Amino acid sequence: MSTVQISASDVNKLRQQTGAGMMDCKKALIEANGDFEAAIDYLRKKGAKVAASRQDRESNEGVVIAKTTADGKRGIVVEVNCETDFVAKNADFIAFANSIADLAIEQNPASVDDLTALDLNGSKLSDLILDQTGKIGEKIGVSKFETVSGEKVIAYIHGNYRLGVLVALTADAAGAEEAGKDVAMQIAAMNPVAIDKGDVDSRTIERELEIAKEQIRAEGKPEEMVEKIAQGKLNKFYKESTLLNQEFVKDSSKSIAQFLDGVSKGLTVTAFKRVQLGA
Repeated sequence: MSTVQISASDVNKLRQQTGAGMMDCKKALIEANGDFEAAIDYLRKKGAKVAASRQDRESNEGVVIAKTTADGKRGIVVEVNCETDFVAKNADFIAFANSIADLAIEQNPASVDDLTALDLNGSKLSDLILDQTGKIGEKIGVSKFETVSGEKVIAYIHGNYRLGVLVALTADAAGAEEAGKDVAMQIAAMNPVAIDKGDVDSRTIERELEIAKEQIRAEGKPEEMVEKIAQGKLNKFYKESTLLNQEFVKDSSKSIAQFLDGVSKGLTVTAFKRVQLGA
């Protein structure tokens, strides 16, 4: 047992440095004989132990943060997870997630692994995640990270950090910012599978055609009509599931392609990403 006197100011100093609870900081300083560096290591090891003990726990709660660079040419969306809704709504947890998003904007990593290997405020992000795990007592982690680049990128966060969208437009034209937000909300609500017909992968097309043919045969239609009717159903799928061909939620008389072209001639979408919490 340590004989070193641990003062309240020492505990508070360690708390300011680490964000850990008062009792955890006091215990760490006692275990470390008053050595601050050793106390910090103790708290990190505690985080690692908590993380190891909770590896099998589900961490489907959390927040999704979407942001763009100041010039609007690049955007990121990141999902930071925890175990409970209570922690997900905590201001400190949301601030931590925002700091991760800011780091991603600044450093432009290529993947989740590259992101967590970066330094944030002098410490490796993966170590800070362990610190948060020890502090909060829940499994914390970054599960998704996506980026989009373009002439005009808009970020949108929906439903109290439950869903994030990035959409890139062909030009930073007059009205593009507001139009981009409308399109991002469309993506959030309608969850398109691709930008346009030509962007749908062949496996999805084959699956949709196969389902359509089975439905048509089950209805007793003649075999010679199956292919033609299936193509009609595929066209309906394109209209409902590809962004530019979807009806604009705010004005069903227009498709998204028509809406954007009306904002600025030739304006269209070049890329989008949609990240939903736990999905």
